[in-house]
Amino acid sequence: MILLQALGDYNLADEDFMNIQTITDAVMTTGQQLSELGIRFFLNLFICWVLVHFFYYKKSKRRDYYFTYLVFSSSMLLLLYIMGNVEIGVGLTLGLFAIFGVIRYRTETVPIREMTYLFVIIALAAVNGLAPIYRLVGAAGNAPHYELNVGGTGATVLANLLMVILIFVLESEKLLKHTSTKLVLYDRIENIVPDRYDELHEDLKNRVGVDADNLEVGYVDLLKDAAFVKMYYTLKKGQTATIDTLTKPKDFVKQ
Repeated sequence: MILLQALGDYNLADEDFMNIQTITDAVMTTGQQLSELGIRFFLNLFICWVLVHFFYYKKSKRRDYYFTYLVFSSSMLLLLYIMGNVEIGVGLTLGLFAIFGVIRYRTETVPIREMTYLFVIIALAAVNGLAPIYRLVGAAGNAPHYELNVGGTGATVLANLLMVILIFVLESEKLLKHTSTKLVLYDRIENIVPDRYDELHEDLKNRVGVDADNLEVGYVDLLKDAAFVKMYYTLKKGQTATIDTLTKPKDFVKQ
């Protein structure tokens, strides 16, 4: 009773003693939510289209990966955006995509260049889907509200541009030599010994038409007098070698 009487006698307006404040949860308007989703989606789609169309597809000509990259990146961004606003969290979202990726891509060998671009677009989708586009503000005496975060949006755009510049530099013909490999089932097994490397190199150059930078001898079948030889060679300007990664007739389909 004494405690209740003491609380009743206390003036709640005395904020210097209890430091009590009224907190109002700010909610984004429908227009802000739609604009935020639009900024994230179209920025991500544009950057991924630039990377795929002007850098990846220009050399590989793989229509299947062209489609996969754009759809994968867009769906990844939407899932991250939606899941980031609910209690399920981003961790589960990334876990779901990891499971989907294992189920799909474990059935075939994905070349290292294609896998690299896949990781790039996933990273960009994560950046664009989770970057702070709007921020919560509220001056003294005003209800807290959301407004466009110019600094956060600018940093997001800059991060995307930096990735485009990095890919542009690394894909430049003047900076790096673009190499490829060719797997050959070689029948002149007497040339695979180290002492006859020059003869092996010259023979493959004449028969395959590729001047190899390096040769590696793999599996050797002494019963059939054959061995697998892997040829490393430099691609000419504008040359592609997507078929070199195919080793089975069923993999050779029109893309």
